[in-house]
Order: sequence, then C-alpha cells, then structure tokens
Amino acid sequence: MPPQEQIWEFHPLTAERWPDLVRLFAQHGNPGYCWCMSWRMTSSAYAALDSTGRRQALETIVRAGAPAGILGYVAGEPAGWCSVAPRETYARLERSTTLRRLDDQPVWSVVCFFVRRDARGGASLKLLQAAVGYARSQGARIVEGYPVESRHGKPATSYRYMGTVSAFRKAGFIDAGTGTNGRRIMRHVIVAD
Repeated sequence: MPPQEQIWEFHPLTAERWPDLVRLFAQHGNPGYCWCMSWRMTSSAYAALDSTGRRQALETIVRAGAPAGILGYVAGEPAGWCSVAPRETYARLERSTTLRRLDDQPVWSVVCFFVRRDARGGASLKLLQAAVGYARSQGARIVEGYPVESRHGKPATSYRYMGTVSAFRKAGFIDAGTGTNGRRIMRHVIVAD
C-alpha cells in the first residue's frame, strides 16, 4: 500500500508501549544509537553514554511517566516516532546558545522525527499533527519546532530528523524567530476551547 494510503494511529509513548519503540529503533540503525537523547541531555552527559546507556536513560524517563513523545502505527506496527515534550525537559535545548528561548512562555518542543522507510510520504506531517494534539491534551498552549530549510528540495542530511519547514507550515506553525545560527524557530499557538 503506498504511504499516502496508509492508515495511521498515534499513541503517547508509555511504559506499556516502550517495547514498540525498542522494536522500531532497533530495526532501523541510527535511532538505536542516539535513542532520542541528544536534546534531552547536556552534550557532555550525552557523550559520556553509549547506546545502551542512552536507551536506559530514555526508558527511565518513560517509566517515570514523563512526556517523551508519540508513536505512530501502521497496521498495528510501530512505523514512526516524534519526540515532543516540555522544552525544559530538553537540557541541551535549554542550554543552547543558538536556539535560545524566545520568551518566558511555557512551550512544548518538537525536536525529532523518525519514520520507517516503507511508511514515508507525508508521515512527518501526520506525526507533527498528532504531536500537537498530544501536547494540547497535556495542557500545552504553544508547541515549538526547529525545522531545517530544504536545499534543492531536500533538507541537510544531518538535520533531516528535525523536520522540514514545509511540514511545519502545513501543520499550522508560523515563523516566530530565528536562532543565532539562522535556524528557524516555528510555533503553533493552540487556541483554548
């Protein structure tokens, strides 16, 4: 079935769903190396751990019941991941000199996407929309992301996991600022019910 026809289902990552994230990351290389901890830890703490240590660190967060992100499923199988949580839980982001806070508003941040190769084709947008919905359900009023500009129709390979400007725009995000490195800071302001 082509990716655009796949029916997605989304769920917050919980202790019960932890094995699904393990299966998704373990089967696909690089996510199983970083375990989506690069932004959650200071650079030195991240560098001090190997893949196993990073996996254990994320599992500790998940088992404590803290927001970590959402999993996307296709036909009952984990097919995608989006890291979304309150900005203050991302230690490296909070200490960043290039992606400084724009203001003192409470913000949830989207910092990472991963989609199985056979499920790509609009999946990042679906994950992003689900991430905003999850953040909203947790009381968030502002969701922020740090996507990369496309060059020749493709984002820089090393930053592809942070999403694209076009996907963020389609999900209702607007430009809110620019990091000192020129990176966009985009926000989705959630209107109260």
